[in-house]
Amino acid sequence: MALKPPSSLKVHITRLEMTAPPKASLPVPVNIQTAIMRAPAIPLSFYRYLYRQVGARWHWVDRLRMSDEDLAAIVHDKRNDISVLYVNGAPAGFFEYFRDDEDTIELTHFGLMEHALGLGIGKWFLLQALYSLWVLNPTRVITTTNNLDHPRALQLYQMFGFSPVSTGHGIVRPLSDKELLELVKKG
Repeated sequence: MALKPPSSLKVHITRLEMTAPPKASLPVPVNIQTAIMRAPAIPLSFYRYLYRQVGARWHWVDRLRMSDEDLAAIVHDKRNDISVLYVNGAPAGFFEYFRDDEDTIELTHFGLMEHALGLGIGKWFLLQALYSLWVLNPTRVITTTNNLDHPRALQLYQMFGFSPVSTGHGIVRPLSDKELLELVKKG
């Protein structure tokens, strides 16, 4: 008998900010072929695939509930940028950022797919993401994480120069079986 997912999960949210580019430098892990490619006109089905594959275990649900029109308005906005990580020829993660204004860029999504976890590329990939944001010369980069995220996410953000600026609480409502079925039908 399958366990029914909880109807809602309480989350502790941490908002972070960095005001200078990272000083770290990391080599690509050995014996792994990587490529990071921007996806300026990403097809919605591919975006949903990435979002679901990266975010399923961390309860990313918001964008999966959006209509095609609402999702397209966000991901195809000229201020939004999505880059996909490929490892050994296959999609392995992505990062997404939104330019709020000339001074502020928000790293809205960052993560790896399950098959890429444990390969030693997480730190390297986050550093590449941050480099690409800081090339745009913001005065600050912001992001948000919560206790449903990877257990070391907050520590990793702080390692590269983010500082917590506020905390709060929220509720995440996991996808229902019906919603999951609808996602499968959408493709």
